[in-house]
Amino acid sequence: MSDRADEIVDAAYVCFTRHGARRTTMNDLAEQAGISRPALYQYFRSKEDVFRALVERLLADALKASEGAAAAGADPGDRLAGILLAKLALVLQIWRDSPAHAAELLGVDTRLSPDVLGRYDEAMLSLLTRTIQESYPGADARDAAEMLLAFTRGLEAGVSDPSDLPDRLRRGVDIFVAGFTHLTSEKEQP
Repeated sequence: MSDRADEIVDAAYVCFTRHGARRTTMNDLAEQAGISRPALYQYFRSKEDVFRALVERLLADALKASEGAAAAGADPGDRLAGILLAKLALVLQIWRDSPAHAAELLGVDTRLSPDVLGRYDEAMLSLLTRTIQESYPGADARDAAEMLLAFTRGLEAGVSDPSDLPDRLRRGVDIFVAGFTHLTSEKEQP
């Protein structure tokens, strides 16, 4: 993406969080980016294309943070929680930056970018699966990764008090880790 396209995506975040996806116009995006509407069309064909580029960037950043958490430290619970907290941080950022429009924005990204979200979900599942396999060789790592991701999605969907979500996520991961530890120790006993 060019520097100008990046600037447009930066401007789009401001517009979408301020006005919501439905009310934001190409005029709003051009004005916020400091360019003319015809210049905006040189980079993006529609508001939906700008939104999609924004979703791609936000998810790439969240995935990079999750990968960093997976590589940090030796404690499996900390690593798993870190992976999922990076995902959750994106949702919390949107709720913090746009309390009036967060639900709309999170719903629009699912509708406009299903393939982008699908690639992100698959990358997250792979990362969680690898992390679980490294720490708990006897666990059904893919199944466990799917459950952890579903648990995190459930927390994201039921946002009532965003400030409580990181603690709830950590408690949930601790429960999963206790189960992995128990299963691993059972398999090691003669």
